[in-house]
Amino acid sequence: MVSAGNLHTCAITTTNALKCWGHNQGRLGDGTATQRTTPVDVLGLTTNVAAVSASDNHTCALTTAGGVKCWGINTSGQLGDGTQTSRLSPVDVIGLTSGVSAITTGEFHSCALTSTGAVKCWGLNSSGRLGDGTQTLRLSPVDVFGLTSGVSAIAAGDNHTCALTSSGAVKCWGFNGNGQLGDSTQTSRITPVDVTGLTSGVAAITAGESHTCARTTAGAAVCWGYNINGQIGDGSFTLRTAPSAVAGLSSGVTALVAGESHTCAITSNNRGLCWGGNFNGEIGDGTLIRRNTPVAIIGYAP
Repeated sequence: MVSAGNLHTCAITTTNALKCWGHNQGRLGDGTATQRTTPVDVLGLTTNVAAVSASDNHTCALTTAGGVKCWGINTSGQLGDGTQTSRLSPVDVIGLTSGVSAITTGEFHSCALTSTGAVKCWGLNSSGRLGDGTQTLRLSPVDVFGLTSGVSAIAAGDNHTCALTSSGAVKCWGFNGNGQLGDSTQTSRITPVDVTGLTSGVAAITAGESHTCARTTAGAAVCWGYNINGQIGDGSFTLRTAPSAVAGLSSGVTALVAGESHTCAITSNNRGLCWGGNFNGEIGDGTLIRRNTPVAIIGYAP
């Protein structure tokens, strides 16, 4: 498993060790603030790591025992250790030393999915990104309102969070100025709301900085939210407050991931496709041209 933050990257090896590299300031968890151009071990996590989530300023890991540890910048309590003290190495998230099945990190907040299907979040809570019905910063995990069971997956953008229920519905909460909650409004929400038209039939979700996408059980890709760079993929550059079909991907999508301002998919015939912002060649089509519909990644289009 690999997870890319804004300025750093982390990977889990085949022996379940965690290694990170890039800009540091504690993001890499190696006990230093030194930038690393090659992978270094995360202190205390050289074995038994099940998942990792790297964000702009911090990183969290899920152990094989179901515990959550976080490290990096902690100005908003995003490490969940009850403080606002930044950490150069992993610390336990309060109350989550076991029983967690998935993790996700936003710019200044983090969330966990428990093995019982509950969602808990902590950190900055402006615009309600923690979903607990308040806008109060939280230094340790709190329950997301109405999601104490029945959730199968979670995904955090910079300022919003979404959950996929076991019945295939998508709910989102937090900042909604760009329509990233998908409830047909631009009103921020402090508790989860249904995504328009996605109350069933969804298999996976992913969140970018200010847009969100879902893969349906029929293999279609739909996206919503900020679209100035074409990251929705529907052939426009128009902001979408409700899910919009990605052009040409009404079936056959097996994987979907959203970056800051671009999105990529893998199809059942092993094609790699991307769309959206392309300032640094992130679309992989050999150009620096933004794309509002999917284009083939060079070398991944059989």
